[in-house]
Amino acid sequence: MSTHPLVEQFYARIWNSGDENVGTLLTEDFAFRGSLGTPAHGHSEFLKYVRSVRGSLANYNCEILECVTEFPRAFARMSFSGAHVAEFRGFAPTGKHVQWNGAALFTFRDGFICELWVLGDLVGLDALLRENACK
Repeated sequence: MSTHPLVEQFYARIWNSGDENVGTLLTEDFAFRGSLGTPAHGHSEFLKYVRSVRGSLANYNCEILECVTEFPRAFARMSFSGAHVAEFRGFAPTGKHVQWNGAALFTFRDGFICELWVLGDLVGLDALLRENACK
């Protein structure tokens, strides 16, 4: 598997480490559509989304399971996980580990990520959150 370096950096730096210096990876007009919230345009809207997820899920981690690149795009199969420590998707915090899978479609322009569309298994995630809430 050969993962595009921008995809690796995007997940390692922004999502897994919480680095908010997104200007080195994302275009100014970056367009984001994530499964967990409303679409975001630009750095500040995207960072608001990142903070929301990372604030609800401690030790948030994105693992690239597989990535295929055909410039100017890359498609990654992903695993997302963290400890549920604050309200998330309408569920009160349980402190329990949650994990779900998803897929991400990246578009590149001039050496930056200009667009990202992420689809996650929200049905499975909500079932796990519901199950954890009942334990």
